[in-house]
This record gives sequence, structure tokens and C-alpha cells, in this order.
Amino acid sequence: MDKETLFGKTLTELTVLTAECGLPKFAAKQIADWLYKKEIVTIEQMSNLSKAHRELLSERYTLGLEEPINEQKSVDGTKKYLFPAGPNMFIESAYIPEDDRATLCVSSQVGCKMGCLFCMTGKQGFQKNLTAGQIANQIRSLPERSTLNNIVYMGMGEPFDNINEVLKSIEILTSDWGFAMSPRRITVSSIGIVPAMIQFIEQSQCHLAISLHSPFDAERQSLMPIQHVYPIEKVIEIIRKYDWKHQRRVSFEYIVFDGVNDSMEHVRGLTKLLNGLACRINLIRFHAIPGSPLKGASNDKMIRFRDALTDKGLFSTVRQSRGEDILAACGMLSTKEKQKKSDES
Repeated sequence: MDKETLFGKTLTELTVLTAECGLPKFAAKQIADWLYKKEIVTIEQMSNLSKAHRELLSERYTLGLEEPINEQKSVDGTKKYLFPAGPNMFIESAYIPEDDRATLCVSSQVGCKMGCLFCMTGKQGFQKNLTAGQIANQIRSLPERSTLNNIVYMGMGEPFDNINEVLKSIEILTSDWGFAMSPRRITVSSIGIVPAMIQFIEQSQCHLAISLHSPFDAERQSLMPIQHVYPIEKVIEIIRKYDWKHQRRVSFEYIVFDGVNDSMEHVRGLTKLLNGLACRINLIRFHAIPGSPLKGASNDKMIRFRDALTDKGLFSTVRQSRGEDILAACGMLSTKEKQKKSDES
């Protein structure tokens, strides 16, 4: 019978655990300190717990840390790490260094069920949700962890389709008893699942990024089936109810497809949709994926589109593309390892 993992438990859960195991109440904070602030690899290393208590914990639990099993490095310095996520299941994280900052793009699911036309991850289907421990492990087990400035939930999966575990992982990352990161260093990206989005806004202080890609209903629905369930107009209507002017930020991700969503009509549509909302638009280059009819707009078109949005008062930037040669760029995170293992068996 598989043992339960300790890594990924909140302080509240550790308090319940220690009570059930007959450990003193203060042991919960001691265990949290070992899990999230010290570089231990075994329960036995929790030296301020008694030997009897360490043995008891070892009988019932495992630490639950997983090192990456593969690493790829791009010519631009971006690295992609492959982590195990269960029997014949794998996830990827992308480490992106840039001048004096470094960002880690973490996954929240194995695969994705949202079926966006432009996303390579969705083409492998959905296998399962990650636990809070598996999400936080991507940070804890990163070789470059000490250099990290920012965490973005923009890897494999839809974070708001796994909202409870995502929020638990954020609690671990931002709490004093956890990694003690500022929530302003964390951005969670979603296609706009409204109930979970509300839960996220009200239960965290992290930045929010919404995948937009078109201001028009039929066109966005052809790109993102979620539009049929949660129209972008409804998503933005709810976002407007919250304060985005004081440190916390809302942004919109907009992949620019050549001849699809890059016209002046789209500039006018975005201006009308986002009018008066304190936000930014991140324009993203599309990287061709197998089986997709979509093509990326040229650099000149993207600059013209950005400038047209700026002229309308919408703060817009063209995001630098990173890691394309190792399939680590936006929308490209997918794993071939599952298929490889299947072929070998």
C-alpha cells in the first residue's frame, strides 16, 4: 500500500497529522520548517523530532520529493525539466533566465481537457490533476531554485480546473511557514473558468492572467471551446468588480495569429471589451504545432498591432519568445515520454 506524502501538506493538515500520530502540537511547525525551508531528502533528517517520532512518521509517510528525470537546454538559455507524475505520467516545467531575473513556468495538470486549437499540451489529452505537493515540487526540486524571482502557472494544464490543489500550492509558496514568497511574484494563467476564478481572486493575492486571443464570440469559441460555457464578456464583467490598481495585476494573454485576430477590427473590439479596466495585454508569438491550421503573425505585424492598441490607451507589450527549439515556448509544453514508455512496453 502506497504511503501518503508529507511534502505538499499545509500547516493545518500537518497539525491534524501530528495530533493523529500522537506528536506534540508544536511538531507541526517543526515538520513544515523541514519540508519547506531546509534541504532534507529523508524524514530521518528531521533531527529536532525524537527518534521514535521520526520512525513513526517513516512507517506511515514518505517525503514525496521527486527530482527531474530529464533536462533540455535551449540555445537562449531556457531549460525544460521533465518530472514524473505517477505511473507512466510526466509533466514539464520551463526555467527562463533573463538578465537579473529568472522565471519558472509550472504545470498544474498532466495534459489538459480544454481543447484549445492552438495548444500542443491539449493534444495529448487529460490524465490527471497534480497535487499541491507535485506542483510545489517543481520549484523545490529545481536545480536553479535559488535564482528564482517569479513563478507562473502557465505550464501544462488549466490551473482553474484544479483550483483547490493550486490554491494549496500557493499557500505553501507564500506562507511564512512555507517558502515565504511574495504573492506578487506569482501569476496564475487561466482561460477563464468563472467559479474557480472568483475563488482564486478572493482567496489569494497573486496576479491573474486571462487567455483572451479574440474579442469576438464566434471567433474565440472556434479557438477556445470554453467560450461557449464562460464567454469572455462574462469573465471581464466579473474581473471589473475587483480592485486591480494597487500592486495586484490582471493581464490578458493574446496569441497573434496571422490573418485571424490581428486586424484593426480586433483592435477596436479589444478597446471596447477592455475599456476602463486597469490591465495590460501581452502579445505572444504563435509557434506552429502539428495538425494546427494556424500560423504566427510576422514581427512587423505584431509591432503594428501593439502600437495600434497603445494608441487606443491599452498598455500592450510583445512578449519575447523563449525555448522554441526545445518545445518550451508558450502553448508548446507537452510530453512525448508517455508515448515513448508505451512504445517500449
